[in-house]
Amino acid sequence: MPLRVLILGGTTEASAIARALAGDARFDAVLSFAGRTAEPAAQPVPVRTGGFGGAQGLAAYLRAERIGALIDATHPFAAQMKANAAQAAALNGVPRLAVLRPEWRPAPGDGWREVGSIAEAAAALGPAPRRVFLAIGRQELAAFGPPHVYLIRSVDPPDPAALPPGAQVILARGPFHEADEAALLRAHRIEVVVAKNAGGAATEAKLAAARSLGLSVVMVRRPPPPAPPVVPDADATLAWLAAHAGATAERGA
Repeated sequence: MPLRVLILGGTTEASAIARALAGDARFDAVLSFAGRTAEPAAQPVPVRTGGFGGAQGLAAYLRAERIGALIDATHPFAAQMKANAAQAAALNGVPRLAVLRPEWRPAPGDGWREVGSIAEAAAALGPAPRRVFLAIGRQELAAFGPPHVYLIRSVDPPDPAALPPGAQVILARGPFHEADEAALLRAHRIEVVVAKNAGGAATEAKLAAARSLGLSVVMVRRPPPPAPPVVPDADATLAWLAAHAGATAERGA
């Protein structure tokens, strides 16, 4: 029988894993989304949307669906979900693998100021009015306010109540390219970029553009990494799954 795999998704890596497993008879995969994106990209495997109800709820799902391997490919900042995944897998004795893409590192010419939270990022902008590009998604915008002028980019429309006064919103989904990002920053006369250290190539172009324009960047550090085992990408995940599928087949034989 194929190995039942639950992929906790919402990232580029999760989609890449789903595409690879869709055509592989060794696996029967389900991709789970938290439901924060209104229209996620189409996927080649069955999709589940919504929360599980904490670690206990996820553990119950793993049992009910006879999941044989859990792939935690959630966003690097989804700390609670990562903790729930580790706990649920341990409760059921289900092998779990965390996928954590490498974080961005400052390059020569970068003007980064690293902070530990969104609140610290807002404080780091200082008291003098600045033109700010907020590239942090739409969940934590309420921390930002006057006297700054904000350009916000999000996949889905933010809650109007959370928007800083006078903020301009652009709806777009990556990947983005450096030349386009530089043109955007120039057109809006941006002085500082605020970003979370998500890593990955899809949205890294804004950092290269900020570097080329001599702009400062306020970078929010990641939460602590998940418990091991951890791999950096889809290829390593597929190798891990292949090993587990082989072990399962041998036990079945």
